[in-house]
Amino acid sequence: MTPQDDQQPSLSLFAGAAGQPGSPICSGKGCRTAAAWVLVWNNPKLHTPERRKTWLACDEHREHLSRFLSVRGFLKEVLPFAEWTEAEAQAQPPAAPPEA
Repeated sequence: MTPQDDQQPSLSLFAGAAGQPGSPICSGKGCRTAAAWVLVWNNPKLHTPERRKTWLACDEHREHLSRFLSVRGFLKEVLPFAEWTEAEAQAQPPAAPPEA
């Protein structure tokens, strides 16, 4: 059960299957369970130090996916999904008012 590099979720993947709006799902291979955790990581051989990638995890796959990233030295932090989305919402610039 190894996530594929081309299946790495990002904030833009807060959608269900086939890009349809829905609940974010776990990045575990074949898992369709709602995400409860965000695993924040970066591959220092490919990414600048400030670059952050994310995988989403359900409770069942959190430890396995964390271990997969940790063994490679990629894992930076694990956050509850609600905490991550709240932090991202606060980091987003306010929407411009509609033009009259």
